[in-house]
Amino acid sequence: MAEETVFGKIVSGEIPAKLLAETERVIAFPDINPQAPVHILVIPKSTEYADVTELAAGDPELLAEMVAVAKQLAAEHANGEYRLIFNNGASAGQTVFHVHAHVIANLEERSLLGF
Repeated sequence: MAEETVFGKIVSGEIPAKLLAETERVIAFPDINPQAPVHILVIPKSTEYADVTELAAGDPELLAEMVAVAKQLAAEHANGEYRLIFNNGASAGQTVFHVHAHVIANLEERSLLGF
């Protein structure tokens, strides 16, 4: 990844974040602009991959680890029910080009995301 991102700065410790989960290769923390009562970001510590397509092609095991961490967080914070969202590209809503998954849960009767 050529350009340092805010997530890279969180991984390096330059920007503090409340870690909700951490493995050797993945961290998770609350989204600063939550779109639902539970909105957690799961990111790899590696800054190598800009989006989920690159990650799936380059390190599918890391992608699987991110999904496993998301599942664990949903079990802890949302009775195991959740949406897992990867925005892939600027026109799809990706604003930070360090691959990340949104764990969205505890949606009210009418979705807060407009779905």
